[in-house]
Amino acid sequence: MKKIFITTLLIFTSVIFFGQAKKPTIMVMPSDQYCLSRGFKLTFTNQGMTQTLPDYRAAMQSDPNLRLVITKMGQMMADRGFPLKDLEAEMRNMMQESAESSMLTSSSSGSEMAESPIDVLKRVAKADIILDLDFDLKAQGPSKYMVFNLRGLDAYTAKQVSGVAGAGRPSTSATPEILMEEAVLSHMDSFNAGLMRHFDDLFENGREVKVLVKVFNNWGENLESEFESAGETKELSFIIEDWFADNCVKGRFNLSDATENQMRFEQVRIPVMKLQSGRERAVDTRSFVSDLRKHLTDKYQIQSKLYLRGLGEAWLILGEK
Repeated sequence: MKKIFITTLLIFTSVIFFGQAKKPTIMVMPSDQYCLSRGFKLTFTNQGMTQTLPDYRAAMQSDPNLRLVITKMGQMMADRGFPLKDLEAEMRNMMQESAESSMLTSSSSGSEMAESPIDVLKRVAKADIILDLDFDLKAQGPSKYMVFNLRGLDAYTAKQVSGVAGAGRPSTSATPEILMEEAVLSHMDSFNAGLMRHFDDLFENGREVKVLVKVFNNWGENLESEFESAGETKELSFIIEDWFADNCVKGRFNLSDATENQMRFEQVRIPVMKLQSGRERAVDTRSFVSDLRKHLTDKYQIQSKLYLRGLGEAWLILGEK
């Protein structure tokens, strides 16, 4: 009897533990192809380059089927315990912060760099995974059915971490959101398992981001300039590289390019969480590179400007604030 009680208790404890396991935050978004093919697009100019981007706001306001399907998709993920970011709510947050038109400018030289509205939206929302959804309602005689393509994209790198595509059964009476649910339902377990494998990897090996270190033209130093470090003289580039080795998860990063004026770090693995003032806090690209910025200021009196490019990329430009 005692053994049965202990076994039952262990099973119950395991259920609670796994039920409380942290899951990635999800935001469902229509795919670029869905928006652009239906004319929901806007143009964005950055440093003289013009880009055509999906206009999510116009799509959500003008396409009732899209709104229903995205709401249903979000509900299905929430029912499975995934924290959810609402696309429309995050777009409102972005507008309130005037983020779409914001420019980051050096207070000294006036150098500027803009984020695209898509980058800003992802940065404001801070979702872990973007569910990139494309679908089409097809007719088969009097019946309709749903064809869909659902991709789970890492919000920081845009790399696909899970995906599924298929078609639902024809129906003469089901609404678009029900057709979507029926089409996707049989694929959800394998799709969600892919998301969780990726999220588990983030906690084990760190989140992947990119960091670009550059030098303002009017700074009197560069990345080959030498500074005193731990009792020896080192080039600044090696000091920065040492910092990445000490602060990346398992020391993992790739220095893909290094010159006297630029260092490009890719596949930089940053921790998902860190302990700060006795509390566990989330780490993102901004906070990670801010620590590098503080390190260079405190130890070497190097001023710098931090620019963000969405969630997964930051530029640290040395020589000015």
